[in-house]
Amino acid sequence: MTDKNRVILPPDPNPNALKFKLPALTCDTHFHIYGPPHRFPFVDERKYTPPAAPIEHYWALMKHLGIERGVLVHPAVHGADNFVTLDALRRSEGRLRGMVRASAALEDFDLKQLHEAGVRGVRFALVEEANGTFDKAEFDLIVNRVAKFGWPVCLHVDGDRIAPIADHLRRAPVNIIFDHFARVDARKGVAGEEFRVLLDLMGEKNIWCKISGIDRLMQRGAHYEDAAPLARALVARAPDRITWGLDWPHSNVFKLGRMANDGDLVNALLDLVPDESARHKVLVDNPARLFDFR
Repeated sequence: MTDKNRVILPPDPNPNALKFKLPALTCDTHFHIYGPPHRFPFVDERKYTPPAAPIEHYWALMKHLGIERGVLVHPAVHGADNFVTLDALRRSEGRLRGMVRASAALEDFDLKQLHEAGVRGVRFALVEEANGTFDKAEFDLIVNRVAKFGWPVCLHVDGDRIAPIADHLRRAPVNIIFDHFARVDARKGVAGEEFRVLLDLMGEKNIWCKISGIDRLMQRGAHYEDAAPLARALVARAPDRITWGLDWPHSNVFKLGRMANDGDLVNALLDLVPDESARHKVLVDNPARLFDFR
């Protein structure tokens, strides 16, 4: 069986009831859309085949949960063709920003066009499962280009790969965002070596972290509640540089046989960021500043 024949579960269509109301202008800073493939084909070299999860489905979820803004992270299954992302941005009436795959092929002219379309960042896939590696020369080339537009750079990286590149990230002339708690091993808690490296880095004014994808912890044997001490420590360390995301439609679920419920993921915010004023920063103020929402 080839990788692309590995089919993932669709998102849960019935979010559980919310225990609190999200503040106005709440921003989900990490979600994807897939297809529909008859309009936006998947690339042959993809690692899995997702169910269709078009932008219309995400807009319905936003309305149901009370999310008013979002950052669409371009999905790997659509490859280097950004059409699916640009189409959603064009139709979003300013509700969305986009983040595209980092590529040295994107020249200043391309970046200018993407900026005008609503893109506000690039993302490096450095995780082992994507065969990602940190190429310093390529990284610096891309970072220096996007710095002209004030874009942040997102890193999808495993926690044990951060320490060797930490000093380089400190010196980057752009904001650096770690996806999904920097994929540290949550079972080891706040004392874990990977998390201590992340927490130290969060002392730098250009380093940000998304407290997103807590359902991914289940893949490593952890539980939702394991994320709370990590999130609280990150918010305490850098309250103005933490954002949040659902990671809808949860493309990481292969082996569990169950899908995360988006209502539960929103409700988890009460444990992740229990202080209401801090939660407002994470959900509203920080993403508005980072992703240039007007």
